[in-house]
Amino acid sequence: MVPSTGNELGTFLRSRRAALDPHRAGLPDDGRLRRVPGLRREELAQLAHVSVDYIVRLEQGRTRRVSRPVLDALADALRLAPDERDYLFTVADVAPAAPARRPGRAEVAPRLRQLLDTMPDVPAMVLNRRTDVLAWNRGISALLTDFGALRPAERNLIRLTFLDEAFRSLYADWPRAARECVAVLRMEAGRNPHDSALSALVGELSVRDPDFRTWWAGHEVRGPRQLAKTYHHPVAGTLTLDVQQFSVDTHPDQQLVAYTAEPGSPSHEALGFLLRWSARIPD
Repeated sequence: MVPSTGNELGTFLRSRRAALDPHRAGLPDDGRLRRVPGLRREELAQLAHVSVDYIVRLEQGRTRRVSRPVLDALADALRLAPDERDYLFTVADVAPAAPARRPGRAEVAPRLRQLLDTMPDVPAMVLNRRTDVLAWNRGISALLTDFGALRPAERNLIRLTFLDEAFRSLYADWPRAARECVAVLRMEAGRNPHDSALSALVGELSVRDPDFRTWWAGHEVRGPRQLAKTYHHPVAGTLTLDVQQFSVDTHPDQQLVAYTAEPGSPSHEALGFLLRWSARIPD
């Protein structure tokens, strides 16, 4: 199961309050010794224009329904980023509970598989929201790992990032990449807390990796976005690639992820070499 206090809203508020520098929040130094980092409860109450008792009840889970104006005030006071604000509204009981979302279908449309196979110059794969790898082409296997050689339960990017040493060593900046993974998974857990497979994944990683356990408890969240990643590849050397993510209209829980390099750059040349090298290897 997902490690949880049963009070995701209160836990998230406490974590963001502790993470916010009082000076960044616009508060003057009152000369009082701070026993813990971040904002005090009374300071958050002052900034959000609510009572201290209300903040206490929210953080302890004794108040579960919060109005949208109050959530907006809390988000503003805590200087939440857009993804964090979305997550706050997701875990707050601001409307009747939505029905549990069924896990996304694992099938990948034949035409989407065909598209992957007709992209020889672009490493690409299809993921679900848990980052399970559902389909892939030769290029992405050459870049990241041979997904076909893994058991289906092992074909998960976040699991590989933490538990597979060879996969982990690909990242030029593993801590940054790993924390991004945790933040994306935390966002998905807030959106779909009834996903038993996601709960099992978080439980396994929490038991087996102390970094994951620490970062999960930090409650950092973010949604998928375009980004660049740098890899140290054993065949191609250093590559900095743009990661493009596209939604799949026929399967809302799936996305097509493609890796590209800036034309004419050293990474473009290295990627081309890697793809030519992989094309010579029999399946």
